[in-house]
Amino acid sequence: MKNKIIISFLMISFTLCVNTGQAQNNNEQLPQVEIPGTQVLKINSAIVGQEYVLYINLPRNFSDTTRTFPVIYLLDAQWDFPLLNAIYGEQYYDGFLPEAIIVGMTWGGTNPNYDLLRARDFVPANTNQQPAATGALEFLSFIKNELIPFIGSKYKVNPNDRTLMGSSLGGLFTLYTLFNEAELFNRYVLTSPAINWGNGIIFSYEKKYAEEYSDIPVKFFMAVGGYENVESFQNFADGLKEKKYKGLQMKTIVVDGIGHSGGKAEGYTRGLQYVFEKEFINISDDILSQYTGIYQMGSGIEINVTKENGHLVANVPGAGKIILYAENEKDFYVKGMYLHIHFKKDNSGKVTGIQTKYYTGEEFVKKIK
Repeated sequence: MKNKIIISFLMISFTLCVNTGQAQNNNEQLPQVEIPGTQVLKINSAIVGQEYVLYINLPRNFSDTTRTFPVIYLLDAQWDFPLLNAIYGEQYYDGFLPEAIIVGMTWGGTNPNYDLLRARDFVPANTNQQPAATGALEFLSFIKNELIPFIGSKYKVNPNDRTLMGSSLGGLFTLYTLFNEAELFNRYVLTSPAINWGNGIIFSYEKKYAEEYSDIPVKFFMAVGGYENVESFQNFADGLKEKKYKGLQMKTIVVDGIGHSGGKAEGYTRGLQYVFEKEFINISDDILSQYTGIYQMGSGIEINVTKENGHLVANVPGAGKIILYAENEKDFYVKGMYLHIHFKKDNSGKVTGIQTKYYTGEEFVKKIK
């Protein structure tokens, strides 16, 4: 009996090994997963003396030659480009983000050592922790003088709308950029920045900036995981707020129950929502009253538009009340939904209906009462 058990065990083990080997061989023959709609470019930096690989995601209406698009520049694309690509798609579908070009930056060459290269490029000064790290100045010069012009020569970009995103050492470099070339980007999103790196060297950069300037005209978002050094993060954030820089629109969050790397998913999501948040204005009651009434869709569904608390509210069967936020006197949007609403009038000034634009198309909704 004992011999039979041993033989049976050996046969099972042999079968598992054979099946595992076959699976591995099959996997080797299968194509790799790629991200549809993305591109890969390479650029050789004369400033740094380094080849960089760029992962590009273009907006779906990029072929429209009449338009330009904001650019979101992402550090550490070797790890975070798929994450940001997914986040962008979700937030664009929900109406939080505009159509934008994503440029993910990483290092090229043969078998690049990402840990060493990011320390070289992201750390702003010599420190005891990384004595050889002096490249942040050169890397920032590469971005300003080589990368941004390169992207501008390839794509239809809005030269006045750039976002920089980074985490950990990438977050440290994002802060370094803020205090050395603040207006190179108008939006900054960072998570878990290495604030204490080099005995808190970034504090000295902020102090020097404050001695020379009183404004930071950017939108700025910063997040940290609840299991990280929240105290240092909060001290740094409070210091920025206390300076009361003119033009600085700032928000910070602590992501509860999350460590150093895991905070990027929520941090990048909330950060992009914040820095691209649409502004709304208050419209006079007289103008809002013109838009109230019953509107009928092509399917026959009737929408009752009313006023509540200074806003228009669309009462849609099956969807409840939807608050409409005014961008101007004729254009409105809905938070958390890809929906643009434009009220149309005839030559006499009478409201005739709503031109709606949603994710999959457009429709004119006629006012019937």
